[in-house]
Amino acid sequence: MSGLVSVREAVRGVAATTIHSDIGRLRTLATAAGVCWSVLFVIIGLRYELQMYGDGSIFAYAVAVQDAWAFHWHNIIGRVFVYVFSYVPAEIYLELTRDARSAVVIHGFLFFVAPLLALIATWAADQSNGRIIFGSACLSTACLCPLVFGFPTETWMAHSLFWPTLAVCHYARPGLGGTALVFVMMLALVFTHEGALLFAVAILATLLLRDARDGAFSRAAGAFLLIISIWVTARVAFPPDDYIADTLRAAALHVFDLSILGSDLILLLLYTLTSYGIAFFILRRLTPEGAHIHAAWIVAVTLAVYWLWFDHALHGENRYYLRTALLIVTPLLGTVAAVRALDADGRLSLSFLSRWMGASTGEVTARVATGAIVLVMIVHAVETTKFVAAWMKYQTAVRGLATGAASDPTLGDPRFVSSQRISPGLNRLAWSSTTPFLSVLVAPGFAPTRLVVDPNANYFWLSCKTATANREAERVVPTDSRELVRVHACMHR
Repeated sequence: MSGLVSVREAVRGVAATTIHSDIGRLRTLATAAGVCWSVLFVIIGLRYELQMYGDGSIFAYAVAVQDAWAFHWHNIIGRVFVYVFSYVPAEIYLELTRDARSAVVIHGFLFFVAPLLALIATWAADQSNGRIIFGSACLSTACLCPLVFGFPTETWMAHSLFWPTLAVCHYARPGLGGTALVFVMMLALVFTHEGALLFAVAILATLLLRDARDGAFSRAAGAFLLIISIWVTARVAFPPDDYIADTLRAAALHVFDLSILGSDLILLLLYTLTSYGIAFFILRRLTPEGAHIHAAWIVAVTLAVYWLWFDHALHGENRYYLRTALLIVTPLLGTVAAVRALDADGRLSLSFLSRWMGASTGEVTARVATGAIVLVMIVHAVETTKFVAAWMKYQTAVRGLATGAASDPTLGDPRFVSSQRISPGLNRLAWSSTTPFLSVLVAPGFAPTRLVVDPNANYFWLSCKTATANREAERVVPTDSRELVRVHACMHR
């Protein structure tokens, strides 16, 4: 009888070891993926000057001509943390050194490094058993951030700040210091993007899951109420210009437009994960231990065939619109992470959630998730490579027009040239409203002979008054370049 008991205990031990090793491998994979991507964002972003892609052209140009606040940021006071974090240091450096090119690089570095700094801060703040919130932050960084990487959306910063704020709100020490830290982190989060208000509410909701006697919720709720009053006051005190206000209202209506999730990349990810799931459950009957490996290989080979012979898509423009995915999925992942962390710490007040956590964590789940993460990373790696390669060719094409002799006087000035001269394949990376600023940025010495203009542009960042004031000011960027920008602005605003 004792021998039978010993056998049972041994079997249970082996099973537990297997499960824990599967979960351990999953956790290691998620952590490694998040850290690697956060480092690659900086390396790739700076190496290929992605801080100038899309709206990044006007933002980088604003840094170079030392007018970021006047050009745009006074219109979006609700996102002022992004300005203070990544624009002010760059402009201070430019004021001290008169090196505009390096200032643009510093601005890009600060923007791209945000996820890495956030992971470091989350690791330091997360006191949960096994640092569950940190692991989830890594997973979210690896799976979500590549969707928008390259486009300077403020939701990039909101995602970065969400995770350390979540950890701080749950694990900051009681007392004045902890309360101050919660306030500062939540203040920074709320002032990254209007959608970050949803992130803050999600954090408060997770705090309600703690023991009723726990003071973490009341501390964070008090901070949030004070921050909301500051947020409302700031928006009243710094209203956007009329032209910009109309644009912001129109843009806000499309932030949660779920049709955006039907983009080529999202569909590719859905097809990939669906195919993997089907293959896994078929192969599970044949090879229970290695079904996830074989299924992942089958889907990976299928993806290779698709990319080599059938793929014509390019994930460019939708890098902006997929901010919707970050705004929707990030708080959901954060909620799950907080529930798991509270359950691991024995602080979860709702017993049914604890039972659900136990039921959803096991050998099969860990294996399925491991294969799925690997496939998502493959998709992100290939699609990012395609995007960067096309972006480099597009930059070269814009530089060629900006420094060439071709001209299109019908655009309003003989010093203008149409971006329509670029091939349609490369023009998929065009961002019509910022093309003129890009043509200045890519020219040697910020001195183009032609301003590259998109004749189909219907939005114009600068008013004649703002562009004229910048033209007349003492700046590092050549006066002739700023004059081209002024002429274009005065033709439309």
